[in-house]
Parts: sequence; C-alpha cells; structure tokens
Amino acid sequence: MFRSKRTRVNPVRKLGWSLNPTLTIMPKRQSFLSNGVKEQGYLLFPIALLGLVIVFGCSRKQPAQTRKELVILYGSSFVKPTEQLCSQFTAETGIKVITTVGSSEDLLPLVKVGRKGDILITHDPYLDYVAEANSLGDHIEAGFVAPVLAVQKGNPQGIKTIEDLARPGLKVALTDPKYSTCGEMVFALLEKKGIKDAVMQNVENRLTKGHSTLGTFLKTKTVDAVIMWNGVAHTFSDSLEVVRMPYEYDKDVRVHIIGFSYSNQPELLDKFLEFARNRGPEIFAEHGYVKEYAGVAK
Repeated sequence: MFRSKRTRVNPVRKLGWSLNPTLTIMPKRQSFLSNGVKEQGYLLFPIALLGLVIVFGCSRKQPAQTRKELVILYGSSFVKPTEQLCSQFTAETGIKVITTVGSSEDLLPLVKVGRKGDILITHDPYLDYVAEANSLGDHIEAGFVAPVLAVQKGNPQGIKTIEDLARPGLKVALTDPKYSTCGEMVFALLEKKGIKDAVMQNVENRLTKGHSTLGTFLKTKTVDAVIMWNGVAHTFSDSLEVVRMPYEYDKDVRVHIIGFSYSNQPELLDKFLEFARNRGPEIFAEHGYVKEYAGVAK
C-alpha cells in the first residue's frame, strides 16, 4: 500500500531548477481520501516532471520494422499442395506466409480492385486475367488440372465412359459452368457428344460451385458419378475411384503460381517463386495435379 510521507529531497532541485523554498512537494501525513482534490493537486506536479523525463528519455525514434511475410491467395482446388509448399518454404527460409483461400473467381477482385496479396495460386485462364489487370509479375507453371470421371468405390454401376452418364436412373453431379472452368469444359464435351440433355436429367439440381462438394457426394454415396478436377479427386481417393479413359477435352489447363507486380515484398516474392520453381511441380504431382493421374492420358 502506497503511503504519503514527508521528504526533504526536492526532485526539482535535483534537476537543477529553482523553486520557492517555502513550497512543500508533499503535504503532512494525512489520509489521501480526506481531501481528494487537494491531494491530486500536490501529486500532479512531480508526476508531470516524471512524465517529461520519460518523454525526453524515450524520444529517440526506433527504426520501423519491415514486414517479413508473404500473403498468398490460392484457389480452393489447391489446398493440400499449397499447404505443403508454404510449410516447407517457411521451414527452410523462416519467412512467414499468410494464406487466403477461395474460388479463383472470388479471389480475382482482390487483385483487380483491391490489389491485395503478393502471390496467387490458380489455373488457366486466370493468368490472363491477372495480366489484363496490369498485375502480372514473374510466374511459374506447377502442374495441370484435368477433369476426371470419378465413381463410388468399387464402381457398383459399372461406369466406364462419359457416355454412360446418360444412362437413365443414374445420379450424377457436376460443377456449374457459370463458376467453374471444369464445368465449362465438361459441358462443351457433353454438347460435342450430343448427350448433354440426357446427362442433365441425371444431374437434376446437383450443379455445384466447388469440387469438394462433389467429393463429399461420392463419399456419402449421394451420387453414382461426378466429373471433377484430378487433384481434388486425389484428395478423396479413399472414398472414390477414377475411371481410366482418354483425355477428350479441347484444351489443357495449367496450374500457375503468379507473383504480383504490385507486391511491396519483391525480395521475399522472388525467394518464394524460386523455391516453387524447384519444388512446386513435384509437390503438385504428388497431389495428383497431372494429366496422367489414375490413367488419364491424352
């Protein structure tokens, strides 16, 4: 408990200042609660002096610390390889990585309008969209995304081709072409084969925005078959099988790791891209982001 006591030591004199000798810094011993206003007045002056000492003693400016971290935006189809790539990069370099995940469509406005982040991990055609936004810096290719036909474990319906998806009574789920590059490719192929309407009767209302939902449909045996990205199928490999078949789509879709030209961390960005150039393709292949995944071949 703090106690008031008389003292003959004048802190003001010790600082070399002159003061009327009749002024008493502290009052005679009395209760601090007996006259709150008076006590505050007596205490305010030495406290103010102490504040001046602290201010002048600490006025030297400290150098601003540079942010030693990278902000990475990545598509929700690339969770596993991105997590592995980032964790290995941090372990090797000590550079912190902050990540934001979402659909590539939802992340694009952060680049075009907000100019957020340092790096984007995505797929075609978003490399072109970043370039159109005047935000494209250095970039690398890390693998491929390819649509694959996936069925329940054991393939109980005996599905062997995309044409089989038109069989009456099958339950099918696809990604919505309004939100999904994979969906665009699948719908184009179904139209080319002349089976789109028949397949859509089996799809009913099971058009999804993301691929993980398709994996969950097969895992819970809600549907018989889906067409999804290869890497996401790999993530659900304990719950589904990928049907071996030729690659029939008109285009290849590459995975890109893109550095933004507006990044204020160019040195850290270069380190990450160099790391990704050496390790990225291997990591993405390990997670199934290859056209040859489970027998898919062109």
